[in-house]
Amino acid sequence: MKIIYIKRKTQYEKRYSMKMGELTTKVTYIRKYLFGLPVKTLHKYRATYYGEVKDCNDCMLFV
Repeated sequence: MKIIYIKRKTQYEKRYSMKMGELTTKVTYIRKYLFGLPVKTLHKYRATYYGEVKDCNDCMLFV
């Protein structure tokens, strides 16, 4: 078993952007794990309908 490893996980989230309004999109998280517990989120991004990859800082989490 590895002590430190990096794992990528994709899940659906509801997001809100000023231009498009509410949208449900796939958000991919890249996290660092230590002994199987998540320590730090290194990067999170989302893929658009047209295949572009965008950072998640431009849209807000919709609750």
